[in-house]
Amino acid sequence: MRKLIDQPRLDATPQGAAGKSHKHESAERQVSGQARYIDDMPEAANIHHVAVGVSSVASGTITSIDLSQVRESEGVIDVITVQDIPGHTDIGPVFPGDPLLASTEILYHSQPIFAVLASSVNLARQATLKAKVVISATAACLTVDQAKEQQNFVRPPHFMRRGDYQKSYAESPIQIEGEMIIGGQEHMYLEGQISMAIPEEEDRMLVYSSSQHPSEVQKLIAEVLDIKLHKVVVDMRRMGGGFGGKETQAAQWACLAAIFASRNKVAVKIRLPRMLDMMATGKRHPFENKFKVATDNQGLIQATQIEINGNCGHSPDLSDAIVDRAMFHADNGYFLGDCYVEGHRCRTNQVSHTAYRGFGGPQGMIVAEAMMDAIARKLGKDPLAIRKLNLYGKDSRNTTQYGMQVEHNLLADLIDKLEASCDYQLRREQITQFNKNSPIIKKGLALTPVKFGISFTAKHLNQAGALLHIYTDGSMQINHGGTEMGQGLHTKIGQIVANEFGVPLSYVEITSTRTDKVPNTSPTAASSSTDLNGKAAQNACLIIKQRLAEFYAQQVEGKPEEVIFTEQTVVLGEHQIAFNELIQQAYIGRVSLSASGFYKTPKIHYDRKTGNGRPFFYFAYGASCSEVSIDTLTGEYKVNRVDILHDVGKSLNPAIDIGQIEGGFIQGMGWLTSEELLWDDSGKLISNNPATYKIPAIGDTPEIFNVDLYPRANDEDSIYHSKAVGEPPFMLANSVWCALKDAISSITDYQIDPVLHPPATPEKVYNAVEQAQAWLEQQA
Repeated sequence: MRKLIDQPRLDATPQGAAGKSHKHESAERQVSGQARYIDDMPEAANIHHVAVGVSSVASGTITSIDLSQVRESEGVIDVITVQDIPGHTDIGPVFPGDPLLASTEILYHSQPIFAVLASSVNLARQATLKAKVVISATAACLTVDQAKEQQNFVRPPHFMRRGDYQKSYAESPIQIEGEMIIGGQEHMYLEGQISMAIPEEEDRMLVYSSSQHPSEVQKLIAEVLDIKLHKVVVDMRRMGGGFGGKETQAAQWACLAAIFASRNKVAVKIRLPRMLDMMATGKRHPFENKFKVATDNQGLIQATQIEINGNCGHSPDLSDAIVDRAMFHADNGYFLGDCYVEGHRCRTNQVSHTAYRGFGGPQGMIVAEAMMDAIARKLGKDPLAIRKLNLYGKDSRNTTQYGMQVEHNLLADLIDKLEASCDYQLRREQITQFNKNSPIIKKGLALTPVKFGISFTAKHLNQAGALLHIYTDGSMQINHGGTEMGQGLHTKIGQIVANEFGVPLSYVEITSTRTDKVPNTSPTAASSSTDLNGKAAQNACLIIKQRLAEFYAQQVEGKPEEVIFTEQTVVLGEHQIAFNELIQQAYIGRVSLSASGFYKTPKIHYDRKTGNGRPFFYFAYGASCSEVSIDTLTGEYKVNRVDILHDVGKSLNPAIDIGQIEGGFIQGMGWLTSEELLWDDSGKLISNNPATYKIPAIGDTPEIFNVDLYPRANDEDSIYHSKAVGEPPFMLANSVWCALKDAISSITDYQIDPVLHPPATPEKVYNAVEQAQAWLEQQA
C-alpha cells in the first residue's frame, strides 16, 4: 500500500513537461522486452567471443603458464596474456594498481590471467579450462585487522578534527564505546558486465559498453591500444542496472574486447557468466568501524571519536573518495561536538571493491545511528528523542566535522511531520505494551533521518556537457554525458528540454550516450547526473532560445527578452507564431539550430590537508519509520510497515522520484538484512550466485509502504530547484536495522543495546536474542 499525500508544490506558471509525472521513456519497451541491450544488438557476421582464465588463489606468484592446449582447442582464434597488450597494462581509474591481466603477481582470487577469443561463447569458455597455470601461493591478507597490523593501505590515512575531543570526552559524564563490522554488497545488476567492440578503418574502434563512465572506457581503451582518444568511440544506450558496479569496473572487459578486435579485425563480444561476474568484480566496501561518544546527562553529544576502516581490496580503484565520503557522513544529521574522525583504506587480497549506491556514505552514516541507539539505551530514553536532541541546530551547532555549514536544514521539521503522520508516539506505546504480553514475537520501531551531501567530492567531476539539435519540423535530439541505467535520467532530461521550449515531451528524443557527441564526461554517479546534465541541457536550450527570440523579435519589431515559449507557440506581445513555423523560418533565415551546453557546479571546494571545506553543493534530507516483528525462537523477522518522508526539492517527475525512493529503500534494506558476502579461508567468494546470495524479493516488501515527498523547493540554484534522488533514499533503510535492534532490546525492557552487525541475517538476530536473554538471566 502506498499513499501520496503531499505532492511537490509547483509554480502557477506553465511548467511544460517538468514537474509532472511521466512514465519512464523506455518503460513500454522494457516491459515488452523490446528495449535493446548490448546482447540484443544485431551481431556482425564475423563476431567472435571472449572468455577469461582466472586465478585459483588469492595471493601468489605465477611460475609457469602453458596455453598450448588452449590455442589448439576447438573454435579458438586468438589467446592473449599481459605481454600481448600493445599499450598500458594498468587500467587504474585514478591511481595505478589495476592490471588488465595478471603479469607475475596474483593479487586476488579469480584475477584474470589470460583471455581467449573463439567462434562461440561456449567454445571460448571451454578452452580456458585447458590452461596449465602454476602459481606459487603466498600468505594472503584477507582482513582489515591483518591490513592494519601490516600497515598495508592502498592510500594514506585521512583525518578530520574539531576542538579538543579528548578533553571533552574525559570531562563528560556519559561515555560509550562501540564497534561495527559492516558487510559489503553485491551489485546484482540484471545485465551483467558486457562489451562489444567493432574495428573500423584506420585503427578506429567502436565499442558498445554497459558502463556508467563511457569517457573513462574510451580513455582506457585508447591507452591499452596505444592510440589517440579520438580514434575510439564508446556508445551506451542503456544499462540493465549499474548501481556503481559499472562506474570503473566495466572498463576491463571493454579493453579486452577492443584488443582482440584490433588484433584480429573482427567484431568481438565479451559477456561474463554470472558467477564469474560476482567473483571477479568489486563490491560495496565492507567496513570495520569503531566509535567513542560522550554526552551530558541528557544525552547531548559533547565529544566523538570515530575510526573508519574500509576494506578496499587489492587496489585503490575509487577507495580514497569512498572512505572520504564515509568520513563525511559519519555524522549523518547530528552535531558531533568536539570530534576526531580518521579513515583508513586497507589493502587486502580481495577483488578491488568499488562504487556502490551511496559511495561510502551508508557505511559512515550507520555509525551515527548506532551511536544514537547506544546513547538512548544507556540513558533509558526513546532513541527518537536522542536523535532529535542531537540534530544540527543553529550558531555553533550547525557546522560539520569538515567545516561545512549545514544551511537550510530541513531535518527537524521533516522528522516532526513524519512523526505525526506515522503516529509514532501512539505506536511506540502500543508496541511496548505488545512486547510485554508477547513472549515469542517481539516488535520493534525506529525513526531515523538522512542527511546526504550532493556533489562529486573530486571537484573536477562536477561538470557536464550536452548537445542539442532542433530539426526543421520542430523535433529535437538531445545528447548528454549521463548514462541511463533504469533511474529515469533520460526521461528527466527530455522533460527539461520540452519544458524550456514549451513543447510536448514527444518532440524530444534522447540519443545514446556517445563519446563523439559530448566529450570528456563525468561518470553517472554521486546522485549528480540530473543536476549536472540537466543544467547543461538547459544551457543548450537557452542558447538556441536566445537565437530564436532575437530572430522573431526582429521580424515583429519587438524585444527579444519579452519572447515567451509556451504550448507549442512563441509569443511576443500581441504577436504569436507556431513553434514549428518559427523553426522553419529560422532555418530559412540561416539561424543555427544546434548548440552545445555546459554546466559546472558552483560553491564547492575542499582541502584534504586541513580536512575542511564545502565538498557538497547542498544536502538532501529524508526520514523513515520502520516497524518490524521478530520470532525470538528462530531469528526470522518481517518488516511490517514503512513510512517515508523524503526531500527531493521541487520534483521534476514525482512518479520517477517515488520509484527511486522505494527502490533505494529496498536495496538498502537488503544490504542491512539479507545480503551477506562470504569468503572462504582461501579468499574465494562463496556467496557467488543467486542461490547463495539473497537479495530482497517481492515478498520482503513491507505490506504497508507509505512514501511522501517533502514539499519544498531546493534553496540552491539546482535545475528547477529539484534535488538529487539516486543515492539518499538508500540510507532510509537504516530504520529497519534500528527497528530490529529495538525489538531485540525489548527482551531486556530496553536496557541493553544489542550487538547486531549488518547484515542482520536471521542467524545474527537469533544470536543477538540469545545474548539478550542471557543478560536478562544474569540480572535475575
